[in-house]
Amino acid sequence: MASFRFPFSFSQPSVPKPPHATSSSRLSVSAVAVTVAVGGGAAIAASSRNPWVLFSSQQHTSLLPWGSIALASSSSESSVVVEPKSGFSFPATIGGSRRLLGVGLRKKSLLGLKNIDVYAFGMYADCDDVKKLVGEKYANLPASELRGNKAFIDDLMNADVKMTIRLQIVYGKLNIRSVRSAFKDSVGNRLKKFGGLLDNDELLQSFTSLFKDEYKIPRSSTIDMTREPGHVLNVEIEGNQVGSVKSKLLCRSILDLYIGEEPFDKNAREDFLDNVASIATVDDK
Repeated sequence: MASFRFPFSFSQPSVPKPPHATSSSRLSVSAVAVTVAVGGGAAIAASSRNPWVLFSSQQHTSLLPWGSIALASSSSESSVVVEPKSGFSFPATIGGSRRLLGVGLRKKSLLGLKNIDVYAFGMYADCDDVKKLVGEKYANLPASELRGNKAFIDDLMNADVKMTIRLQIVYGKLNIRSVRSAFKDSVGNRLKKFGGLLDNDELLQSFTSLFKDEYKIPRSSTIDMTREPGHVLNVEIEGNQVGSVKSKLLCRSILDLYIGEEPFDKNAREDFLDNVASIATVDDK
């Protein structure tokens, strides 16, 4: 198995801003619901009429703790990386094999008057899967050329590489309905972009229906979207699995929001691609 040294390279401003309370905010979630780009859908049960849905659940747990914690010097299993603009931290490794390769912040303008920090996010990938992809198609390319190689980036989004996008809610007044509305727009636009003339309304509904009204997403709660083997998108809220949808097109569309040509956070995308390219140059030990 490959051996990796952590931390990877992450963009950091000189003075990170710690998290701050939002109880005094005058912004209403009803206004944000129209503009926040996160994701969601109406509550429907999985059925044979939605062929992409593998299952749907209604479990949820209490919010996870957060903290502005510096990267530990011990093993990456217990280390964290802080997203500097929000102060929210992400574990360096999840699921045993997925490494954190980039962190970013999703912002959204409220009526053109103020930018809201909606959620921080971490981008993870299975290093062995990445190295396998590189070895099969890009073994002769140095890391410097991989970073900006469009074909490689497209292959990374299309290949059966295990990847997770973890969202951590920053805006305390965000609710699941806002998430549904925003994912309906952002993911829907990507489905149209990559799906061509195909009617993907049912596929989009299969995804957004996983975000049901009963789920609570207070500040610092987490949403994980993981591409599992076989292009299965697995969604977890607060560590509990709420459903899965099998679709290569859907997986590609969601990843494009974060590592595509028009990402939510350009610096996070650059960090991710830099670190993916660095993985390719690590020798097996």
